[in-house]
Amino acid sequence: MQKIRKQIRGLYLSTMAGNLSFTGAWVAILAARGYSLAQIGLAETVFHITSLIFEIPSGVLADLFGRKKMLVLSSILRMIGNVVMILSGNLFMVCISLAFYATSYNFASGSGDALAYDSLKLVQGEAYYERYASNQLMIYRFCGALSTLCAGFALLIGHRAAYGADILMSVIQIGILLSLYEAKVSDKNEWKAAELTGSVKSALAECLLESLTFMKRERKAIALMFANSFVGAMDILLLFFLQAKLPAAGMPRWALGFALFFMEMGGILGAKIILKWKRLRYRNLFAVTAALVLSGVLMEHSGMWLFMMAGGFIAAFADDALQVRTDATLQDSFPSEQRATLISMESFTFSVIMVALSPLAGLFFSWW
Repeated sequence: MQKIRKQIRGLYLSTMAGNLSFTGAWVAILAARGYSLAQIGLAETVFHITSLIFEIPSGVLADLFGRKKMLVLSSILRMIGNVVMILSGNLFMVCISLAFYATSYNFASGSGDALAYDSLKLVQGEAYYERYASNQLMIYRFCGALSTLCAGFALLIGHRAAYGADILMSVIQIGILLSLYEAKVSDKNEWKAAELTGSVKSALAECLLESLTFMKRERKAIALMFANSFVGAMDILLLFFLQAKLPAAGMPRWALGFALFFMEMGGILGAKIILKWKRLRYRNLFAVTAALVLSGVLMEHSGMWLFMMAGGFIAAFADDALQVRTDATLQDSFPSEQRATLISMESFTFSVIMVALSPLAGLFFSWW
């Protein structure tokens, strides 16, 4: 049991290292470099198109070759993205950098949660996973909030120094990841990986086919993925564009970091409170959280920055509350052999929605 606790602590520390940076307010940084909201929306679209391409393959690779290896690869890809952003001098290079960030996210998205769930499963601790998911979201939000709090400092030191500091954090994260171990609930994928010489494509196809068969049989899982992705996409887009809209609404620039920090705290509150609402049916939870996020979007259009900030807080609260419940519900139904692949499919649905909404949101927020 002590080994499992160390494993979970390592995953927590990895999340901290992966999300603490001076570049959390990347929209504000790009805006300060002279890029328009429409251009930023296009760059965001490139991010999600890349995610569409690599999301599911990354999950399949994690199931076949090991979740720990893919987490390390994720950190390396993030470092490459930082280097490209440092060297970037035009929108094309920015888009290339975001493509590397997207693949980094792809290789981490399913691998970390799958490794955590199967580690807990080894000691019959699956019931703890919802608390783990809640803690991870709170760490993610808090680190993201600290990063956005540094928005003013990032603008002061320049984007090159800020992204250079991110490279250092990636090195630290790799060190943490190397201390983890691969949780093996089943040996099924181990022998598959051992037979991959000359047959990588067939092995990937087989693993993907098994996952698609599961999704076809469990249509409720698809519904949960799209419901959660819709709420999450609306929240993410709102918080992204508020980075540029709040100063335009009259907020002093020195207060931007504090405002973004406050809004991220809404997610921490939502991830914590949902643990006390275990009897709330998923359908009702979705209706409440969707209404709250849409309310946040409407508040953004008030033109009053205090009201807009409150809308961002409410949207983050709703998003993380639904995310924790969705994660726990889906994980309980996923087979271990395809766990990372199926988690990646959830991220895939999120990217589908974001690809459709990102350019529209960029134009919408630019014109309003």
